[in-house]
Amino acid sequence: MDQVLVLNTGSSSIKYQLFAMSEQQVLVAGVLEGIGEERSRLSHRRGGAEPMTFEQPVADQEAGFALIRQAFEDSGGMPTELAAIGHRVVHGGDRFSAPAVIDDDVIAAIEELTPLAPLHNPSNLAGIRLARRLYPDVPQVAVFDTAFHSSMPAVAYRYALPEELATRLKIRRYGFHGTSHSFVARAAAEHLGRPLEDLDLVTLHLGNGASACAVEGGRSVATSMGMSPQEGLVMGTRSGDIDPTVIFHLHRVAGLPIEEIENSLTRYAGLHGLTGHNDMRAVETRQAAGDPAAELAFAVYCRRIKEHVGAYLAILGHADAITFTAGVGQNAPTVRAASLAGLSTLGITVDPARNTANAQIISPDTAPTKICVIPTDEELEIATQTRAAL
Repeated sequence: MDQVLVLNTGSSSIKYQLFAMSEQQVLVAGVLEGIGEERSRLSHRRGGAEPMTFEQPVADQEAGFALIRQAFEDSGGMPTELAAIGHRVVHGGDRFSAPAVIDDDVIAAIEELTPLAPLHNPSNLAGIRLARRLYPDVPQVAVFDTAFHSSMPAVAYRYALPEELATRLKIRRYGFHGTSHSFVARAAAEHLGRPLEDLDLVTLHLGNGASACAVEGGRSVATSMGMSPQEGLVMGTRSGDIDPTVIFHLHRVAGLPIEEIENSLTRYAGLHGLTGHNDMRAVETRQAAGDPAAELAFAVYCRRIKEHVGAYLAILGHADAITFTAGVGQNAPTVRAASLAGLSTLGITVDPARNTANAQIISPDTAPTKICVIPTDEELEIATQTRAAL
């Protein structure tokens, strides 16, 4: 009973990993993409074998689970002695500050939070319901993206809105990517050989979605994403911070309906809006070729990161380490260098050779603030929190 299955059920995808927790080893991993489209694709890998691929129409999550079960059977069989199933749930609101063992009350509470995450929580719930039906005797745990940030003080999460309005509609900063920030903060402490409780950190999760977090003694005290994942840094397709008047202007002057504005700011803004590409690799290629739009997009992206690093240094008073993680953070030396350029007077320096080599620590040995590159593992963090909840 050492195995934990982690499920991340989205509206158009299902990601999963099966862990042997005693060795923290991934036994099976897979991702199904394109649910609801004309053709879906499942990539399924068991151990070190070559991945199996399945391409066929998958109408919904239930059909997706059926295809995943087929992939398990074709590659050696379904797990028979699961210790638990851990589910990623995007929004826990102010109700969940830790993982929750799933029962009918927890499901009802997640459903009540749907207005805060209408694109995510319903899909997460679909996965929970299907897994409970398939494995009725296996304990299941919800691990929330927002939970790590529940330690933020009111001064960090309150917006300057009328109290009645904010309380009634639960309008506040919640933050996201909590499992990643939690994992990376703990990993940074291990790399530095110091107790997490003694460290002040700035963690930067830079992927298609991006967020920054100030971690004081292992607790989140500030983060860039807000009531939704829309706020904060420039992202692949999300605008990040924007004057609310822009929304009013698009509605009143351009005549755009609210739904179209929301779709534009979440799916067609960010790097995509600035360059037509949401992938930083494509932006860097065009930037290297001298494309002005790509040059500006890169500069805007990195400046926004630098602004948040500076803000969190002010909140923490200093930083023992700054960590970069996720697809861009782990693999884009130019982003890391540009985001921290000009901060040497604050003790923040990037060693060019170490940075280019994607070393684990890319700051000089003598720098007071260590700059770390740490691969995140949100699935392992979910599995770990799932076991801890039980």
